[in-house]
Amino acid sequence: MGKTKILLIGAICAAPLVLGTLAYYFKWDVGSTSNYGELLPPRPLAGAPFEKLRGKWLLVMVDAPRCDAWCERKLYYLRQLWRAQGKDMDRVERLWLLTEEGRPRAELLQAIEGTHVERAPKLDAFPGAPAEHVYLVDPFGNLMMRWPREADPSRMLKDLQRLMKVAPRAA
Repeated sequence: MGKTKILLIGAICAAPLVLGTLAYYFKWDVGSTSNYGELLPPRPLAGAPFEKLRGKWLLVMVDAPRCDAWCERKLYYLRQLWRAQGKDMDRVERLWLLTEEGRPRAELLQAIEGTHVERAPKLDAFPGAPAEHVYLVDPFGNLMMRWPREADPSRMLKDLQRLMKVAPRAA
């Protein structure tokens, strides 16, 4: 009986070491990431709109000034994500980069009050089709995440809230 107890205690103590070694060498899949948005390799963004908003998290969308239904939905998402930040609202800004000449409709600009509307600089840093995504830029001016076209706003909010929780406030 005593020998069995000692072997059982030894097996229990050795199990984490054995399992950890197996996981390391055989590359066990430990599950998916917790973020919803696609993490991008950080890419520094240059240009007037990004320089003047440095120090803030930026929710960025790229679209034409003649805003269709999808464009309006993105603007709505940006506004709701910003409002949902509560005490962290001052850490987040919204930016709409216009891809063409022209001005958005006056009633649309009124509905998105507080959103910065700027002419898009070169869009080389934005991967894929920029108008199909909503992007996140960190306070250092690096493009770091994007959400898909038909993104779930509640999951976007969770991503943003996680970042606000772990990112230090600017001094």
